Amino acid sequence: MELRTFGSTGVSVARIGQGTWQMEDDPERAAIDALRAGIELGMTHVDTAELYGSGRVEELVASAIHGQREQLYLVSKVIPTNASKQGTMRACEATLKRLKTDHLDCYLLHWPGSHPLEATIDGFEALQRAGKIRAFGVSNFDENELAEAVHIAGPGKIACNQLLYHLGERTIEHAVLPYCEANGIAVVGYTPFGGGAFPPAGGKKVLERIAAERKATPRQVALAFLTRHPGCFAIPKSSSVEHTRENAGSVKLTEADILAIDAAFPVGRKRRGVATL
Repeated sequence: MELRTFGSTGVSVARIGQGTWQMEDDPERAAIDALRAGIELGMTHVDTAELYGSGRVEELVASAIHGQREQLYLVSKVIPTNASKQGTMRACEATLKRLKTDHLDCYLLHWPGSHPLEATIDGFEALQRAGKIRAFGVSNFDENELAEAVHIAGPGKIACNQLLYHLGERTIEHAVLPYCEANGIAVVGYTPFGGGAFPPAGGKKVLERIAAERKATPRQVALAFLTRHPGCFAIPKSSSVEHTRENAGSVKLTEADILAIDAAFPVGRKRRGVATL
């Protein structure tokens, strides 16, 4: 698995990681096996959140990563209602307990909320000083919200922005992605295959053609396209060893491939804020 520098952290992180959203609905044994298979294949960037299954998924992740913590880049998220300074610190302690670890590699604010961002970042910085987290970032922030976070935290402090990013939802490419690139912030795309059938009907033939030419699958082609920028990562969720192995497969796209995919799945009009699920 290709490793890339994760924003301003200086840490090398797997280009394709593993998401865990809605994993509480999957058979537990299958989910654990899929996560372990991904780790064996180099998908060592594992993302979760206290929101997922009200903490149940963090417990599931703990089972999957047992004995392998040191090789992982482990990320979790605090929900906005918990994101006062003290609430952020308490939430992190609870997450660490569920994950059975003494630190997170990165801790994110799940989306902008009602607590002042200054308070959340104060909590992050206190956790960082205490060695509970190595870095911190945000999720579902548009370019203006991100600029506010950078202003409060200071340059080089916001490690990443986790965003909905798939072939049918590319609007972050208008302003959010360029802002992240200009400020050394990693872009982590969640739900990279969208929420419906894959491949999407509109560009299905293009993906299938490129996949056949590259001896790959449409999913592998999509992941390669979505991570074509050096600061971009993707965290597909899988509860099947077979699908995990597919996600870990590598394919190199040509410039012609990229132009064809771009035409088949246009960026779309700039929107206010960012798309979320």
